[in-house]
Amino acid sequence: MGLPEPQCIPPATMAVSLRRTETHAPSGEARWLLTRDFSLVWWSQIISQVGDGVTKLALVWFVYSVTGSPMKTTIIGLLQTLPPILFGPLFGVCVDRLSKKWIMIGSDVARALLIGAIPCLLSIDLFTVDRLYVLVFLHAIASAIFGPAMTGAVPFLVERRQFTAANALLQTTTSLGVVLGPALSGIGIATIGSQEVLCVNAITYLGSAACLLAIKLSGSGELPAADSLSASLLRDLVEGFRFALIKQQRILLLILAASLYTFGTAAFSTLLPVFARKLLDLGPAEVGYLWSAFGAGLLVVSIGLVKVTDWELRKRFFVIAASSSLSGVGLLGLVWAEQFGTAALFMGLIGAGVGTLTPIAWGVLQEIAPVNMVGRVLAIYTTAAMSMAIAGMTVFGWIAQQFGEAAAVVGIGAVMFATAVLSVALSRFVYVRAVIPGRMPARRPISPPEFRRRASDRAARF
Repeated sequence: MGLPEPQCIPPATMAVSLRRTETHAPSGEARWLLTRDFSLVWWSQIISQVGDGVTKLALVWFVYSVTGSPMKTTIIGLLQTLPPILFGPLFGVCVDRLSKKWIMIGSDVARALLIGAIPCLLSIDLFTVDRLYVLVFLHAIASAIFGPAMTGAVPFLVERRQFTAANALLQTTTSLGVVLGPALSGIGIATIGSQEVLCVNAITYLGSAACLLAIKLSGSGELPAADSLSASLLRDLVEGFRFALIKQQRILLLILAASLYTFGTAAFSTLLPVFARKLLDLGPAEVGYLWSAFGAGLLVVSIGLVKVTDWELRKRFFVIAASSSLSGVGLLGLVWAEQFGTAALFMGLIGAGVGTLTPIAWGVLQEIAPVNMVGRVLAIYTTAAMSMAIAGMTVFGWIAQQFGEAAAVVGIGAVMFATAVLSVALSRFVYVRAVIPGRMPARRPISPPEFRRRASDRAARF
């Protein structure tokens, strides 16, 4: 399939719901977290992302310390990536049909039990690598449905013009989790051990669920009347794939960029403890500090992305290209870093570089997709990207084992430079006008069913 011709998407023709209205805006003084309900989601993510950061390092450190094998360590990353690939589109249908709030709460409670309570109940002799693999896979299933539910809830939490800003703010929680989580995990591993760290960490997921109990997603569990004619799960799946891959070729462009990006970044994040231990001779606490430096760079760029929420898509692709190049430079520098401070500086550059694609891509998908199809579109996008993540972890895990860790890091850097080149090339084929509030032409009133029908038709045409 060839690349589509340059397109212009008038903001008025985007598929939107009657619920995407100015009622999301807070009264009086503007909130830096946009709306009350969005702020609750943001705080819940702060708590759970710290938990994710603690869990991630504890898991990979446990496996590598027991087996000494980079390939067996990458199995953790593979197991965490498989559920979005195997079940992603199905989860997207669930997100579109069920309450996003209760999906997120159920996911948090499940993760607390799987990676928190169960390790506490097992003795050291019974807590084997094979059993840990099973728990990681089940934990990843719970996380796989949480992601589409959270990003699918954004249109019910903020105004359309705030989508990219909201996604960037959500990414700040990831960066803060990366700053705090691995550092706490490294200190905990060094003092009490990785299994005990997992036990204590269960409280973070329960705290996240408590925050989500207070949010209100008005209408997010309802489907528009036109969608109630869907007769089966299969029909919903086909409808989602048809919209994302045939009617909306801009989504294919985003998938191309995201696939190459995750091919490199997923391998790096999974193998970082191996790289740090072999190339820099670091212990768990120092690896945690490196992750914190990565998170600091991610935090800085996430805050900066709040300002580009109204930029046209072409400019946003150029931002992705520049940041991907920055990551490539940081990865190459990491290979030759001899001091811990130098390595931490390059980790900060890598973090700043990898932080642009996801918020921008999510914002565009939320703008394009009809409100009753956001979950499926986001899940299909994630499934494609995660498929390449598995390929990247497998390829670079093998390279690290056969040719050494330095060769793997250089290869990941080359992938990031290739992502930058691809982003510049794709920017030639997509053009989206910026939204100018208050400049919409007057229209005659139409009934809600007619509005929904026209919105869906317009989304399909464009």
